[in-house]
Amino acid sequence: MYGAHHSDPQYSVSVVAPARLHMGFIDMGGSLGRKFGSIGVGINEIATRLSITGADDLDAEGPCAGRAIEAARKFANIHGLPARVAIRTYQTIPEHVGLGSGTQLALAVGMGLACFHGLDLPVREVAKTIERGARSGIGIAVFEQGGLIVDGGRGPDTLTPPVIARMEIPSTWRFILVFDWRGQGLHGKQEVEAFNTLPPFSVGETAKLCHLLLMRALPALAEGDIAGFGSVITELQNSVGDHFAPVQGGRFTSPEVGEALAWLALQGAVGIGQSSWGPTGFCLVESPQRADDLVSQAGRLWSGLDFLAASARNRGAEIVREISDSRYAPISAANGVSKIL
Repeated sequence: MYGAHHSDPQYSVSVVAPARLHMGFIDMGGSLGRKFGSIGVGINEIATRLSITGADDLDAEGPCAGRAIEAARKFANIHGLPARVAIRTYQTIPEHVGLGSGTQLALAVGMGLACFHGLDLPVREVAKTIERGARSGIGIAVFEQGGLIVDGGRGPDTLTPPVIARMEIPSTWRFILVFDWRGQGLHGKQEVEAFNTLPPFSVGETAKLCHLLLMRALPALAEGDIAGFGSVITELQNSVGDHFAPVQGGRFTSPEVGEALAWLALQGAVGIGQSSWGPTGFCLVESPQRADDLVSQAGRLWSGLDFLAASARNRGAEIVREISDSRYAPISAANGVSKIL
């Protein structure tokens, strides 16, 4: 059953879905029966923000309005809901630059509609209906609960990749994001073709990366050791980047991003890598002040790139249900999503 909220234009749901950094795959060969497996983290400074209100028909305005309508229509058809809402996107994650824009928009629409109609659906049920998480589960888990996520990849019966580790990033640590807006990472059919043409990933390399992740990176994070954690991320990124090099033109999709990251490493940054297919690069430093200083210096050295200091998001998406007298209507939390009451 769903509530009759669609007839009341004063009833609304607002959603904030954070961007994510995809920090690499840990088993692309699947020799043990599970393929991919990923590590990644949510960030606070970039997000998709939208609202849903009642309307006479399905409508959307703002950035990525067409994709929002597509996601809403798919969700409504699957759940037998009336598609009579107005979706307003105020901000969306930049598309095809490695920040998980498609997953976060689709989940924001799906979970927003579920809340609007009074359906208490888990995030993973919504992800399944909108067909997200085909390879990586990082975006789903970041929407769900935030923090640093390690997912267990896909087995023969996997619907959405399971979270096998979730930890908080220290609040003082900062990522420096490096953007090259002149290009995009592989996506869609190009991405599928890339995976099909890549050679097999070494079983020995997979074993090494998993060992480093489990016995160095995660313990280092638990102890607040940024150098120990970052060294593993850099090694994992180098390995995966070299594997992807034949289809993305090098270890980094953008050579200039690679140059900037090499300079940042010389300044003491750790955890050097590219998020997903890029071209967005990232690194990690120990404090907001150090991040701001390096962002300022790098901006003067690379006029063709943009730099941003970003904090890790240690909580999931926010979903707010508001009624006409401006009070927040109580809704139950599901699967770690931060639902503001």
